[in-house]
Amino acid sequence: MTVKVMARLTARVGSEAALASILRDLCAPSRGEVACLSYEVFHNQDEPLEFVTVEQWADQAGVDAHMATPHVALAIELASELLAQPPAIHRFSQLA
Repeated sequence: MTVKVMARLTARVGSEAALASILRDLCAPSRGEVACLSYEVFHNQDEPLEFVTVEQWADQAGVDAHMATPHVALAIELASELLAQPPAIHRFSQLA
């Protein structure tokens, strides 16, 4: 069963551009993962500090493998100082 993951990240004031760059750099290697069905990053136009990733994975094992990759570890390390709060990461299943 496919898994949708949505993560909401809030940047510290003044670190929006740096966080956006890290998130953009995360897209290509994530999309190249075997279990990745889609990986998108959005910037909230009404709340400029807010970013959201919308991901679709083949299964939970794919999500777990993604979280264990070097590119995710690097992004977490680089973004840690740029975030106003820990990311809110949620898994969803499609209802309709």
